[in-house]
Amino acid sequence: MTNRKYLLLQRSQPGDRQQPSPAQMQEMYAAFNAWKEKFKENILDMGGKLVAGGKVVTTSGATDGPFVEIKEIVGGYMFVTAETMDRAIELAREMPMPTPGSSIEIREVAGT
Repeated sequence: MTNRKYLLLQRSQPGDRQQPSPAQMQEMYAAFNAWKEKFKENILDMGGKLVAGGKVVTTSGATDGPFVEIKEIVGGYMFVTAETMDRAIELAREMPMPTPGSSIEIREVAGT
């Protein structure tokens, strides 16, 4: 079976959160680095963290975004490869979550 390409979108709840301590940050980075090593064959592009705000473009023009009434914020993304959606789900399930209440949306890239 040929591997397919998937986009992983990291989502979190908007609002102020307590910043982790330096020890907690070390622990989070260690867990994330272990995940990256385990799935290095599947990671195509580590993507990155997204800056807050942005623009929403429509045929009418560009406005500030994301919209105020959003319930989740897309905070980061990456591309992975997997044989099936179930395998992509496995990869995402094992990824350490950056904050409580975070989630990962998985979307298959068409034509891959």
